[in-house]
Amino acid sequence: MIGFRDVTVRYPRSVTDALTGVSLQAERARITAVVGPNGSGKSTLVRALLGRQRLARGEVLVDGCPAASFVPIELARRVAVITQREEPAFPLSVREYVSLGRFPHLGSWRAPGEADRAAVARGLALAGVEALAERRVDALSGGEWQRVRLARALAQGGEALVLDEPTTFLDVGHEMLVFELVAHLAHAEGAAVLLVSHQLNLVARFADHVVLLHRGAVAAAGSPAEIMQGPILERVYEWPVVVSRDPAVGAPSLIPLRGRVPR
Repeated sequence: MIGFRDVTVRYPRSVTDALTGVSLQAERARITAVVGPNGSGKSTLVRALLGRQRLARGEVLVDGCPAASFVPIELARRVAVITQREEPAFPLSVREYVSLGRFPHLGSWRAPGEADRAAVARGLALAGVEALAERRVDALSGGEWQRVRLARALAQGGEALVLDEPTTFLDVGHEMLVFELVAHLAHAEGAAVLLVSHQLNLVARFADHVVLLHRGAVAAAGSPAEIMQGPILERVYEWPVVVSRDPAVGAPSLIPLRGRVPR
């Protein structure tokens, strides 16, 4: 569904690549997670998909076609994206903001219909923000705002969902809500989910395929069990770790060890 083929990106005035020859595939009906340290190029992949960052080499594909060949509104009908950073430009109500997710389906002139209102109601319900529907978005906490952004993406629909650090500001319960919802969308509804996250233990529980980035390149790719190994993670994160088993589900579980403070 979403593919990156030999993608290389270099930002202006930088002497090194932000991404170097990165290839990965986010297929329908599975969660593909991209993980890695800060500055490893995770968010750059999302910007490349959206056309906000020019490629030095390679291509980004959606359903086998270059993403750059789609006009933005057509791409938005296929792929809903939650970027890492976004601030509300106007003091809309939560319901009005979530309704913006329907714009790719409406265009500039068509009024929302019953299907659009149902999509908005579904997004509010799935993200657990129905009670916030009439509140202004500039009165939300960080965690509430993050969940409202998820509701807008759900209302937008499409066959693919891209999430860049979707659990920022969320407590444990709402982190689990997001990951359980993402798993439902992928495994029950057949969506292609591309998930960028620092939450390695949750990724190990929920992801079908994991791509580990390090300094702009793919350091390892495979199942969570193949990626969540001490020697691999210590080399990439440059910190001593132990990988055990989650007693609840048997997934790999990362435990960072105490280190010495440099003198």
